Amino acid sequence: MKEKKEERKVHSFTMEPTAGKPGSLRNLLIRFLLFGVLVIGVRFAYLIAVAGESCTIDDFCFFSLPDTLSLVIAGTGPLAVESASAAGGLVQPELYTSKDWINGVRFYSSAFQDLIAGGYLSPESKTLCVETPTGRDVFALREIGVKDAVGIARKAAKPLVKFGRGERIPFGDGAFDFVFSGEDSFVKSAKPAEFAAEIGRTLRPGGFAVFHFANPKDTYSFNSFLDLFNCFRVVKLHGLEGFDSSMPYIREIVLKKECGDGAGKFDFDDSNGKCYVPGYKHDLVKIAEPLIEEEPLKPWITLKRNVRNIKYLPSMADISFKNRYVYVDVGARSYGSSIGSWFRKQYPKQNKTYHVYAIEADKTFHQGYGLKKGITLVPYAAWVKNETLMFEIHRNPREHVEVKGRGMGRIQPLQSSLGKGEFDGKVEKIQGFDFANWLKKMVSKNDFVVMKMDVEGTEFDLIPRLIKTGAICLIDEIFLECHYNRWQRCCPGQRSSKYEKTYDQCLQLFNSLRQSGVLVHQWF
Repeated sequence: MKEKKEERKVHSFTMEPTAGKPGSLRNLLIRFLLFGVLVIGVRFAYLIAVAGESCTIDDFCFFSLPDTLSLVIAGTGPLAVESASAAGGLVQPELYTSKDWINGVRFYSSAFQDLIAGGYLSPESKTLCVETPTGRDVFALREIGVKDAVGIARKAAKPLVKFGRGERIPFGDGAFDFVFSGEDSFVKSAKPAEFAAEIGRTLRPGGFAVFHFANPKDTYSFNSFLDLFNCFRVVKLHGLEGFDSSMPYIREIVLKKECGDGAGKFDFDDSNGKCYVPGYKHDLVKIAEPLIEEEPLKPWITLKRNVRNIKYLPSMADISFKNRYVYVDVGARSYGSSIGSWFRKQYPKQNKTYHVYAIEADKTFHQGYGLKKGITLVPYAAWVKNETLMFEIHRNPREHVEVKGRGMGRIQPLQSSLGKGEFDGKVEKIQGFDFANWLKKMVSKNDFVVMKMDVEGTEFDLIPRLIKTGAICLIDEIFLECHYNRWQRCCPGQRSSKYEKTYDQCLQLFNSLRQSGVLVHQWF
């Protein structure tokens, strides 16, 4: 019996290691699986946090969707997504079943089918959708048979949308037959001229560009948009019912590229610089505030009243399609004279940032512009040509000779000033420059340009020069102070002997500008 007990103990001892092997193997497998999960987690974290892309990067995807994903949408049929073997799967599959996505795809499918019927798009067209945040338009194109379609946006959403910007399209010249810009993407661009140039560059001659706008509000904004596409012609203008509350009504504009360049440039012929003021600018003049026909007895009071009556261009039209925004103050004097006290505080800018050019010949005021941001001081006298001038600093009667109360300066050609009699003031030599040619070099017709001119009588020289050279067409809105022998504030019953022109001559100048389609306002 004792031997049997010992035999059982030995047998029990020899069986214990055999029973422990499955537990060790199980632990090893669990550790291996945990390690695999950790690898997947690290990879996923890298893709999301570092690469900022989907699991389709470098064809790496542990959990891929089926090669073909079909979404059945009531009333539209199956919408087949590009196969994963070609596109690498989808980024956000839940997006493709949302109500907004489905409504957008339906809308674009219908709109693009109409464009196919009109001959602007075909299944063989190489197509680009610019600044498309969701890729609904690209999806709709592929669904209706336009397979060679791609989108770009600032945030990629593969496989439909690659990284890119409207101002810098990452494709070669003439790469596309059809370019689409929807969801007001063109309006939202901070650089519409560059956006237009890139569309012109990447679209082949004879190709079509289609734009969807929420609401170009007026003929001014519409024509400002067209001015960005000099090589294009409008072939269709159509209204569509939108698909969500952000764009309840859509204006569809179809342009055809008819030259080999991009957006083109705007130049004047110096031999015949006359420019044509289009009809939509004449329309703005018609609804502007009326001119003051009778000479005001107290012009210094009339100024304050007239400012309240002025119909500013940005209050009558949308200026969003302009490339830059510029304010030119000719005869600026000090910063607070009109730039700081009026333009920056009162002029309706539509949230646009303006660059200011302060043209002032009187060096007494120059120091005040030293630390002002967004202002370029032009320390010369605006004139009809480049030459040395005499700058006459006049003092009004009973006016203290201080910087704040310094009299207005008037310029005269050097020869005409020689031999003149004495006057109550100071004479300095200054440099004059051809203002019209300077303006043509500094701005283009795609810029929004506002000008205030207070040049102590020199307007009768500068305005005709602007008209003769065609530079007048570069100015969208003018605030002009016309100087005449007006009644004096200091001396009741006396007219100023400083100027020879009459109020009627000033009124003729304003009327001639408005009749030419120039939006000019009286400034006193």
